[in-house]
Amino acid sequence: MNKQKIFWIIFILLAIVCGIFAFDFYSKNKWINCTLFSLLSLVCIVLAQTSALSYIQKTEKLLLAIQKKDFSLFPKTEENSFVNNAVKLYYQSKEEHLSLSSYKLLYQEILNQLEIGLMILTEKNNHWEVFYVNPIFLEILQIPKYNSWNLYENKIPNFYKIIEQTNYENSQEFFDISINENAKQSFSLRTKKVQNAKHRFCIISLESVQKIIEQKEKLAWNNLMKVISHELLNTLTPVNSLIQNLEYIANQEIIEKEDQQDMKESLMIINSKSKQLLNFVDDYRQVAELPKPVFKTISLTNIVESALNFLKPEFEKNHIKIINSLENHTILADEKMIERCLINLYLNAIYAVSDNVERTIKTEIKTQNKRIILSVEDNGIGIQKEIQDKIFLPFFTTRSGGSGIGLTLSKSIIEAHKGYLNYKPLEQGSRFEIWFVE
Repeated sequence: MNKQKIFWIIFILLAIVCGIFAFDFYSKNKWINCTLFSLLSLVCIVLAQTSALSYIQKTEKLLLAIQKKDFSLFPKTEENSFVNNAVKLYYQSKEEHLSLSSYKLLYQEILNQLEIGLMILTEKNNHWEVFYVNPIFLEILQIPKYNSWNLYENKIPNFYKIIEQTNYENSQEFFDISINENAKQSFSLRTKKVQNAKHRFCIISLESVQKIIEQKEKLAWNNLMKVISHELLNTLTPVNSLIQNLEYIANQEIIEKEDQQDMKESLMIINSKSKQLLNFVDDYRQVAELPKPVFKTISLTNIVESALNFLKPEFEKNHIKIINSLENHTILADEKMIERCLINLYLNAIYAVSDNVERTIKTEIKTQNKRIILSVEDNGIGIQKEIQDKIFLPFFTTRSGGSGIGLTLSKSIIEAHKGYLNYKPLEQGSRFEIWFVE
């Protein structure tokens, strides 16, 4: 038992004893003694109450500090368990508050570093307020920061109207707006609803379409330059070394038969490397200078059958089973270009199934959502997940002796026909889909 509690009990007992004596003196009409002991009893009661209130006040102060999130106090633990528990609760809340503040600062700094505009709205009493907005968002729209969402209605009315039309639900769209009376710019806008039992948020992300295109173009250009520089170095480095060797031999007064043989071999290698470089340049020209398609009404089934007949010897040599499920559809397209695209897909499929015991290539033509889909599917080795996003890059290949332009060229051909070429991994094998407008 702590000292404070002992003192409180002593004061209570003294108050009771003094009260008993006061009553005894009162019954004997000893008024002075009665008054004296009554005052002593009252003093003991006041002291006992003061002792008890001091703990209550300390505890109330700590609880109020926790409620108001005032963590500037440094209370000390005491022997009284009531106060001691309050002190422990205070420091526990203080630690949690500091942790939350640190995480909030970290997350805010991460969001501030994003290259896309981000605004988070929160709903309070049926009104939307700005919970967070990063500097890029304000910079894109060239607006000041407000805490009230309604204040943005006058600054960016078109943008505000678009968000209102989404009803603060999930959406994705593109829009054009003029900022500060300048020329209109295109933006990609996404909204995402996040809700729990107590709060509702709307996350708005904004990105310039021009910036997206520039980043994609820069990435594609960097990848292309890596491939070109790699091919040039692989070709020119040994050629340069051989030329230096030829210069050394040519500067000798007498050229021996052994040196003559070295010169012949060097010239053969230089010739081979030159042809290799010329083939590389020709491949690049095919991708970069794709001719415009000559559109005619053609049957997709006929194109598939023509491509299959062209490669029939390869299918038979590799014991590949061909499965067709072809709906009869016609499209406006360049017959030779589409056939070339199909042949590229079939050649990739032949390579993919080469290690299988049972080898199957399936071709399908069907319609879906006013689109005609021509797909080539194989049961081969498939494409590793790590390189699936690189298969359409120019000159990217995993095959020894492959040019790396087959899929790039095929994709360019389909895009020239206002369609698109997709890759879909299967449990066993691969599936390439060509989508045409019906």
